[in-house]
Amino acid sequence: VQLVESGGGLVQPGGSLRLSCAASGFTFSSYDMRWYRQAPGKEREWVALISNEEPRPYYAGFLKGRFTISRDNAKNTVYLQMNSLKPEDTAVYSCNARQGSQYDYWGQGTQVTVSS
Repeated sequence: VQLVESGGGLVQPGGSLRLSCAASGFTFSSYDMRWYRQAPGKEREWVALISNEEPRPYYAGFLKGRFTISRDNAKNTVYLQMNSLKPEDTAVYSCNARQGSQYDYWGQGTQVTVSS
């Protein structure tokens, strides 16, 4: 099982980034996919979820419509489009694949730094 994030980097406040998470080794379409982030000195926090069925997105309240999660089951990839980035969005962003309570996989993360 592998989850490989990409697309992070340094961006100025107000800018955009698109993160990708490529999955392999499991039936991607059967898993709910989530993005989490962890800022220095802070607890990891949930950012967004896209369910395996329909699929339907859910977002943390603090995002206020700035981020969009999507998935492409044909490419086994989940995305996080991040717009209007703020310095407080600086964190390591990780993707997570989960099916019930038994199957729970994590990627290594990608660094996002928002700074002028």
